[in-house]
Amino acid sequence: MGRPRSYLLTFGLAGILLLLTSCQATLPREDGRLRIVATTSIVADLARQLGGEAVEVTALMGPGIDPHLYRASEGDVTRMQQADLVLYNGLHLEGKMGDVFERMRALGRPSLAIAECVPDSLLLRASGYGGVYDPHVWMDVRRWQYAARCVAETLARMDTARATFYRNRLTAYLAELEATDAYVRRQSATLPPDRRVLITSHDAFRYFGEAYGWEVHGLLGVSTAAEAGTADVQALAEFIVARRVPAIFVESSVPERYLRALQEAVAARGFSVRLAGPLYSDALGDPGTPAGTYTGMIRTNIDTIVEALRSIATP
Repeated sequence: MGRPRSYLLTFGLAGILLLLTSCQATLPREDGRLRIVATTSIVADLARQLGGEAVEVTALMGPGIDPHLYRASEGDVTRMQQADLVLYNGLHLEGKMGDVFERMRALGRPSLAIAECVPDSLLLRASGYGGVYDPHVWMDVRRWQYAARCVAETLARMDTARATFYRNRLTAYLAELEATDAYVRRQSATLPPDRRVLITSHDAFRYFGEAYGWEVHGLLGVSTAAEAGTADVQALAEFIVARRVPAIFVESSVPERYLRALQEAVAARGFSVRLAGPLYSDALGDPGTPAGTYTGMIRTNIDTIVEALRSIATP
């Protein structure tokens, strides 16, 4: 099942072409900056990297917030109504905010689902979710470059006076993304292929696994709104024992109790697996920390994963 190719700007049924060809945003602030509201911290970071001092970015969700379960407050809706541009991941990541995005479109607010900038051919299906796409596209740095290009071009079309500025920032940021992608590949290569087994709280790392040569298993599905059944826990415990996986990884935005139950199931089979992490999956780390930006988060994750899996599994 495909999806509409309205990923450049979703304005409403008639507004897309008009915006792409002639939109010049009204700049309500004296400093002339575009006001952008972003849903997740990851999306907000992309806006800041590409917009620099020309934009004012507000993130609705901070570090450690799970976008799958987030419900927009009245204040959030007001902020989106007052924004020049609303940026969100899309592909159902912000599952409980779908009606809010529909309202924004009905009001004619410019909005962009940035994960939908990735071509269909590069999207993975989410198993067990009716054929929808896995929304965690940022876990592959090269796929995230599509989102970066899309956001930069959107800003350039909305604010034509600064179009060159946005495109220059895109060029610099794409170089940073290329360096980050290369770093993940180098770090992954320090482990033999049979040791590249990543087990996490929920299924957020499939794009990472495909891009960088990892076997990935999430206890929960692609959405943390799902619950892990006893059979899921037992099956994954058997896998860990059979493969002698030394560590499983908690995530900053998912309660630790899920993996605690898995760890206990492994111990009941006479094997010891340790909890490692946290990994940053659906949210960045605190501002000012190494994981406080997207590229820093990606580097922090791979360092954490490789360090934990270098240890020797013990019976």
